[in-house]
Amino acid sequence: MSEFSCLYVRLPNWVGDVCMSLPSLRALQAAGLPLVICARPWARDLLEGIDKQDFIAMRGKVGPDRAAVSAHRRALGADGRRARGLLLPDSLSSALVFRLAGLPSAGYRDDGRSLLLRWPVDKPDASLHAVESWHYLTRAALTRWGLPAGPAQPAPTLDLPLTPAHERAADEALAAAGLAGKRFVLIAPTATGLHKGKVKVWPGFDTLTRGLQNQGHTVVMCPPPAETDEARRNAPTAQLLPPLSLGAFAALTARSALVICNDSGVSHVAAAASARQLTLFGVTRPGRTGPWSPRAVCVGAEDAWPPEDEVERQARRLLDGQQ
Repeated sequence: MSEFSCLYVRLPNWVGDVCMSLPSLRALQAAGLPLVICARPWARDLLEGIDKQDFIAMRGKVGPDRAAVSAHRRALGADGRRARGLLLPDSLSSALVFRLAGLPSAGYRDDGRSLLLRWPVDKPDASLHAVESWHYLTRAALTRWGLPAGPAQPAPTLDLPLTPAHERAADEALAAAGLAGKRFVLIAPTATGLHKGKVKVWPGFDTLTRGLQNQGHTVVMCPPPAETDEARRNAPTAQLLPPLSLGAFAALTARSALVICNDSGVSHVAAAASARQLTLFGVTRPGRTGPWSPRAVCVGAEDAWPPEDEVERQARRLLDGQQ
């Protein structure tokens, strides 16, 4: 450890992927490594409860990101020269940033970037869940560095540590909406982008919302500002809460009786907060990107959305406590 001052960890660029990286971060912490987390700016709040040395905001552009990492290393002096890097993303650009910043790094040798890595790692079985794949990479790097690699399999839960500020913001949002101490269902009727040209949003949220409301359930949603209009179109009768930071939103999911969402960032945030959830699949693979949580129920398949009656039946079962 004397030659290893700290580890710069480049996290993936998507909310769900950052959540699925949590077991890898815990493995690094268990090995005794001070962490400098390099991730998109929004991840700072989500990961506020993670024990780390520092956070560097990554903008997704090689020049500015390389400059930010280099400046941080220079500020550490001799310790900065004894740092190493771990790249969870497969991209060529992420490897290039660390290489140009002078960080000897480990990562998957994907995308023709082996020459940019000091410790390239061969990818394991492609059928692994994303959590398992990043955990495998992390253990391979720790082994190469002669450090304790920990258990071969990640824990069954993501265990995002929430801060008092996250908890307080969620409680204040519920109180302002007249929901303090009340039971509610949280839906997320949006999903960013397309998957192989296909929309990632289950088309039955309006019908489901009205059905749950008819049964006496309060249904709320809390989309980010850019997705508010879409959420209103997809579930016009749901109660709309004001946008929250990611950490506060995670705390909100934990307070809900049930989260119903697409395979999206919300699904993984809910899993990270150990919320009870029902995740709907229609264009992605549950075995690869499904929520990493024993409290999650998944319906649908990669090529077929679940019918509305099945989703409502599963939701009622979970809300009745029959899981």
